Amino acid sequence: MASLFYILTILCFHASISHAVYYKAPNPINTYIKKPTAKAVNVIDACRRRTSNWAANRRALADCTIGFGKGAIGGKNGATYVVTNPSDDPINPKPGTLRYGVIQTRPLWIIFAKDMVITLKNELMMNSYKTIDGRGVKVEIAYGPCITIQRVSHVIIHGISIHDCKPGKKGLVRSTPDHLGHRLGSDGDAINIFTSSYIWIDHCFLARATDGLIDVIHASNFITISNNFFSQHDKVMLFGHNDQNIEDRIMKVTVVYNHFGPGLVQRMPRVRLGYAHVANNRYDEWHMYAVGGSANPTIFSEGNYYMASKNPSTKEVTKREVNKGWKNWKWRSSRDVFMDGAYFIPSGYGSCSPGYTRAQSFLVAHGSQVPALTANAGPLRCTYNRAC
Repeated sequence: MASLFYILTILCFHASISHAVYYKAPNPINTYIKKPTAKAVNVIDACRRRTSNWAANRRALADCTIGFGKGAIGGKNGATYVVTNPSDDPINPKPGTLRYGVIQTRPLWIIFAKDMVITLKNELMMNSYKTIDGRGVKVEIAYGPCITIQRVSHVIIHGISIHDCKPGKKGLVRSTPDHLGHRLGSDGDAINIFTSSYIWIDHCFLARATDGLIDVIHASNFITISNNFFSQHDKVMLFGHNDQNIEDRIMKVTVVYNHFGPGLVQRMPRVRLGYAHVANNRYDEWHMYAVGGSANPTIFSEGNYYMASKNPSTKEVTKREVNKGWKNWKWRSSRDVFMDGAYFIPSGYGSCSPGYTRAQSFLVAHGSQVPALTANAGPLRCTYNRAC
């Protein structure tokens, strides 16, 4: 009788696991644990939706940042600047153009009067305390050089599409109303963050750039990259200039609620020296690896949804850009979901916690809830007659 009970128990157990979603626990034996059932919340979007009339209260968005970029206020305390003209002049920007707004020294909340495609003639040099807010219209920066955030702070870029970015040319580019500098040319990143702090990139679409989609380099710090949709690109995100650039040890980046869509190859992100909290992101596929790095970075993968491609040689989520010496690097996985054979190789000992302040902290959901949490990644379809 006891043997019959044991057999029935085993059969019921195996029947149950065929209908459940499981995730791979952060230990060498890859234990599988059943998902929780409590419903999670995208806390950025929940905060944003508290404002019933978003168009009349745009600046409320600045209070919704989470993670290391918390405190990035952009142009919250400035006037509203309306972009009416999609043309571009890197040397003498005209009033009404995007470049004229972003180079001003005073805080500005920048919005757009209509749908537009802006093809820049050279890299767009951002100044501090600026918000680019594309809600309510369809705004694309495309087919030319794209955005440079260099030696500034408190920048928010929200709700625009940045794609098909080309290298910038050598030549004069204005960075403030009073400063016209000679640039040596840019690499063709969609967004390059260089020696800057308190930067928040949220609800954007990024695809197809000559170099990376987002680079965070040269001691940039306090960055949040959230709710973006990435697609059709090789080197997606680079955190840290090179292995010898020790100033990047201070770098802290939160990557949360993003959707890494089709056609992506690697660097989601690739981290050098600094710290990355990669939480509640959806990965549809990768053709080389999803999360990688070198020079002993710390990476905490928490509550992500990893869907491997059908290629049997690209099932591993992680890649260390060295052959040996990485076993003490702190790379951890917690409450992640691994689909279609995906797996994460952890390493290191001791705590991997981001150590957020109370203001920066947020509740990370189990990876099984990520498809719902990232359902609205990319620019929002906001209209002036309904909630956004």
